[in-house]
Amino acid sequence: MMQVISTKSGATTKECPPTGKLIILTGPSGVGKGTLMRSLLQRHPQLHYSVSVTTRSPRPGETNGKDYYFVSRREFEELVAAGELLEWAEFAGNYYGTPREAVMNQIRSGKRVVLEIELKGARQIHTCYPSALSIFILPPSMSELEKRIRGRAQDSDEAIARRLRCAQEEINAADEFDIQIVNDDFESALNSIEAAILS
Repeated sequence: MMQVISTKSGATTKECPPTGKLIILTGPSGVGKGTLMRSLLQRHPQLHYSVSVTTRSPRPGETNGKDYYFVSRREFEELVAAGELLEWAEFAGNYYGTPREAVMNQIRSGKRVVLEIELKGARQIHTCYPSALSIFILPPSMSELEKRIRGRAQDSDEAIARRLRCAQEEINAADEFDIQIVNDDFESALNSIEAAILS
C-alpha cells in the first residue's frame, strides 16, 4: 500500500486559525453516521461539510459532488502523489480521502468544518491537527450493527463479515476520541452531536 501523506509541518496556527474549527465524525460502517450528518446539516446549514473523494461506486441516490467525489483508482493515486489530500485511507477495498485546500479555505474563513471519515483518516487528522474535535459514533451492540448493515441489502455475506471484523477493530479504538456517542436513539444521538459541535 502507498505511504500515507500527511502535513505535520505548517499545519498549526498558520493553516488553522482559532476562528475556524475542524470536527471529525467517525464510527464503524452501518452505525448511522451518514444519516446523522445529513440531519445535522439540515438543522445547521452554517456548518461546512467536507465532501470526500472515493473510488467506490455510487450507491442508489448518491450524487457526485454532493455525497462524494467519485473517481477512479488512478485519479485517486494522482491526488495522493500531488499532496492534494488532507488524509486518506483504504477501507473495504476502496480509497477514501479529504481534499486539502477546500477544508483549509473554510477553516481560514472561520467556518466549523465537519469531516465524516474512517478511523485511519481520523487518526491522520488527529496527528496533524490535535486541536480538532473528534467524535466517535458507537452502535448499541454488534448484533444491532449487523442488522443495520444487512438491512441496507448492498453487501454480500462475505463483505458483511469483513465490515463486521473491521467494525470491531474500530470500536476498540473509540477511547482515542474526545467524545463517544451511542446511536441507540437517533434523536438523542443527534442532540448529543449538536451539543458537542456547537458548544
